Amino acid sequence: MTAQTIGTVGALRRALRLAPALRRGLAGTVAFAVVGSLGRLVVPITLQVVIDRHVMATSGVDIGAVVWLGALAIVALATATIASRFAQVRMSTAAANGLCELRVMTFAHLHRLSVLHVQGERRGALVARVTSDVQEIQQFLSWGGVNLLLGVLRVALVLAAMVVYRWELAVVVAVVTGGYAMVLRWFQRLLQHAYDQVRVRVADSMAAIGEAIVGLPTVRAYGAESRTRRRLRDRLAAQFSAEYRTHRTAAALFSTAEIFSAAVQAIVLVMGLFVLDGMSAGTLIAFMFLVNQFIEPVQTLVETLDQAQVAASGVRRILRVLDIDPDLDERADGRGLADGALAVRARGVRFAYGDGPDVLCDIDVEMPAGQRIAIVGETGSGKTTFAKLVVRLLRPDAGQILIGDVPLDEVSGSALRAHVAFVPQEGFLFDATLSDNVRYGDPAASDDQIRQAFADLDLDGWLAGLPAGIDSRVGQRGNRLSAGERQLVALVRAWIADPAVLVLDEATSAVDPALDVRLRDAIERLTAGRTSITIAHRLATAESADLVIVFDAGRIVARGTHAELLAGSDVYRRLHADWASGTTLATS
Repeated sequence: MTAQTIGTVGALRRALRLAPALRRGLAGTVAFAVVGSLGRLVVPITLQVVIDRHVMATSGVDIGAVVWLGALAIVALATATIASRFAQVRMSTAAANGLCELRVMTFAHLHRLSVLHVQGERRGALVARVTSDVQEIQQFLSWGGVNLLLGVLRVALVLAAMVVYRWELAVVVAVVTGGYAMVLRWFQRLLQHAYDQVRVRVADSMAAIGEAIVGLPTVRAYGAESRTRRRLRDRLAAQFSAEYRTHRTAAALFSTAEIFSAAVQAIVLVMGLFVLDGMSAGTLIAFMFLVNQFIEPVQTLVETLDQAQVAASGVRRILRVLDIDPDLDERADGRGLADGALAVRARGVRFAYGDGPDVLCDIDVEMPAGQRIAIVGETGSGKTTFAKLVVRLLRPDAGQILIGDVPLDEVSGSALRAHVAFVPQEGFLFDATLSDNVRYGDPAASDDQIRQAFADLDLDGWLAGLPAGIDSRVGQRGNRLSAGERQLVALVRAWIADPAVLVLDEATSAVDPALDVRLRDAIERLTAGRTSITIAHRLATAESADLVIVFDAGRIVARGTHAELLAGSDVYRRLHADWASGTTLATS
């Protein structure tokens, strides 16, 4: 059964299996709930005894017995309240711990998927999976879960007490309740679909809000404020409409609970007064109290059903992520890699995005250890895709890539990340200090080592110009720095990682001319003694490379030095002529 088709009960059961903390201490919680439910039964039982034996007795009212039994009922009710409170606290604690596990599990699973799966989802929708969806589940388990547990126990115990008093009335109550349960089942199907639609609309709204905020400079640059607001307004209106329809259906469900309550009490009263014989006043009054105690948890269960639909909808959306087979599992038991420069080879590599045409086809190439490799080609030739395969951000559909004679699929995650570093065209920075961002390359690096890394790349002068040096905060996505400055930090991060294989997607393309020469000198030092693979959009990189590999329409059409390719490759000559004449080669 898929996450899309799984029902409410099945979804919640699976959540319990996925997060063991949700079940931890459940036996104790149930024990407290049982005590709480039993304690409430003392009141109607005591009332029946007081009326029949001590108020309406032929010998007159026994005040002492009434006071003593009343005190006993108060103590029992207080004990039940305390026990129920303990059950609620324990359930809430288990919910918080268990859903923390579920949230971390979802994050971890996302990190085991290729960039295809992550990029295929809107960022706001993924955020909703681990924020609002999990929050809805937590609210249900913290409150609705307790009500569900206590409600089921109270219904069972009260029904048993009814059977002891008058089984005929108990049967009537059970039959009417059974009919009501059929109505609830019909409502449940409606609510399940409705709440799934609400969660979809919430994700749409969060995605639109996220895009509007992140893309604010572009929106302003093109005067698209009104269009952006209109799009956001449409998404929010669709969310409101879905929520309104759903809550209207839920309100109709709540109204049926009132009808059910009135019907049951009326039936019991009529039968107790006019149909059944031998029913004392105390028994009838006690039975009416039991009916109230029976109806109250049933009504609570109706409200809990609404919360359960919301929670189950959130569970289904999370399960749709967890059910995706991980295609980039960073295995801990994989093979290691040798120290020093490592050769990179591709054998019969083929790759396509989804069901589309092949982006790479029959890629066979060897990149010797310690050499500077430049990969060139027109837009869409497969250069950047190949780089992502080398660093295992994607997995080939056929063939294999080897690092130091070890198939990439067999390399452990820790060994791969320790020996292979990737600097994309736009370096991503986290909302932290400069030093924190650099430490993603080496978490154990000291402040002095980080400063030395900037000096090694001849960037200590730039660092000195920052207000707090390596303690300067870079802002969300590095927005306090320019695009070129963000790339400087990404290069230092790669430098401090000290990789054996360095893959750069034209890492200097976003740097302004004032830093270009200095950065190229730094990259010369960075690539010395290690295998470097540069996706070259500017062919100045290719001119100084030990080996140039030319991609065209997803295939390798030529390889050699710059001079050899100028003499023997028409494709390379054309690319070089376009670059020399000022044409900028775009990213593939």
